[in-house]
Amino acid sequence: ATLVLLPSLDSKVVDSKHTPGHWRILHAVYKHITADVLVDGKVCDCDIVVDCKVGDPIALEVKLTNWSKHSVGPFALTVIPYQDYQNGVHNYELHDAITFVGSNTFYIDSVKPTKNSVCFGALLFLYTGDFYLNIKFHEDNSSRELPLSWFCLPSVHIRAMEPVIQTKL
Repeated sequence: ATLVLLPSLDSKVVDSKHTPGHWRILHAVYKHITADVLVDGKVCDCDIVVDCKVGDPIALEVKLTNWSKHSVGPFALTVIPYQDYQNGVHNYELHDAITFVGSNTFYIDSVKPTKNSVCFGALLFLYTGDFYLNIKFHEDNSSRELPLSWFCLPSVHIRAMEPVIQTKL
């Protein structure tokens, strides 16, 4: 699945044709960067739904790997939750339904050649439903003269369900 999502002058494409949950960035400068996303310890792909329980914090892990011969970065990664109503409408006003444990933005100073950098976070779902996470990142370099250029990974699908209450007899 290939996804172009960015409202910038210089849109980028992310490709997930190879390994599930392992996305290769298709861009002249960043073509040697791959991204891996895990939710609650499970590898995520745009075709996989991750189940979680309402009220339980779930771990989010995003790993960028640099396969080039040069360091890249700094980067800022932002996680944006939304609900897809399946009619072309996305609801991003989820302040009462999802909360982040900590921040929804992560900063990476640099990723050295053949190394990776991992961002860890956590989410807490307060209501049941199907939710999606947009994970986008950009080069966080203030010395650039060009406008920011955002790269988006394919959306992660999470289904928040009621916790099972067990009673003892």
